[in-house]
Amino acid sequence: MSHDRRLRTTFDRAAALYQGARPGYPAELFSDLVAVTGIEPPAHLLEVGCGPGTATLPLARMGFKITAVELGAALAAEARDNLADFPDVSVITSSFEGWEPPAGVLFDLIYAATAWKWVDPEVKYAKAAALLAPDGHLAVWGAGHAFPEGFDPFFTEIQHVYDEIGEGDGGSWPPPPPEDQPDATATEFETSGHFSLVATRRYVWARRYTADEYIALLDTFSGHIAMEAAKREHLYREIRRRLAARPDGRLTRHWSAVLTIGRRL
Repeated sequence: MSHDRRLRTTFDRAAALYQGARPGYPAELFSDLVAVTGIEPPAHLLEVGCGPGTATLPLARMGFKITAVELGAALAAEARDNLADFPDVSVITSSFEGWEPPAGVLFDLIYAATAWKWVDPEVKYAKAAALLAPDGHLAVWGAGHAFPEGFDPFFTEIQHVYDEIGEGDGGSWPPPPPEDQPDATATEFETSGHFSLVATRRYVWARRYTADEYIALLDTFSGHIAMEAAKREHLYREIRRRLAARPDGRLTRHWSAVLTIGRRL
């Protein structure tokens, strides 16, 4: 599937599905984030690309003050609804590149969950550094499909369907297991000229999905949202057909997240 930055606006079409379909992040990730950076409430955090507030809620519950910037108007509206109980959290509809805080406002931590890759690489590190207080931190992480040893064979079967409809990614199969995946973001931090790399942490977990649940998840992915309707319908029919043949009608999808933390130089 493509990671063309022009696809970043597609997520707003799935705003109503996003919160229920996408998984949350492991509690350990947030514990590590706080421990490594040393932030304590009521430190002021800036979130880049908050979506419906999936990564905002755990930190809001800890008592942090959070300014969350979200490009999609519908996703921002969902986030405001989901965060309505937290008066110290504000959601702003804007791109990170185009947004400026009030004069004199600096942040103790800037973070992005499954959003950093969509931000202009010519802008993001320099701008993040400029918005951070001295010794402030930048933390980014994503949540991607993982293929550990013994992963569900459903994904080998369905990969053939992606290839048949011209939507394969062209890579080797199966992909490397999580522990062998390079952390490209860590390299970006080190070469940005704005941050020193402080820590990286990897988390792997699994979830079970029915056909309906898995298709709802796919409907939140940019490549599937932008896919030609006929291709998408064929793919979803094949997913349903294969899972219907299983005794419990479910698949197991593994997830992997890499938390990368840097300190402002």
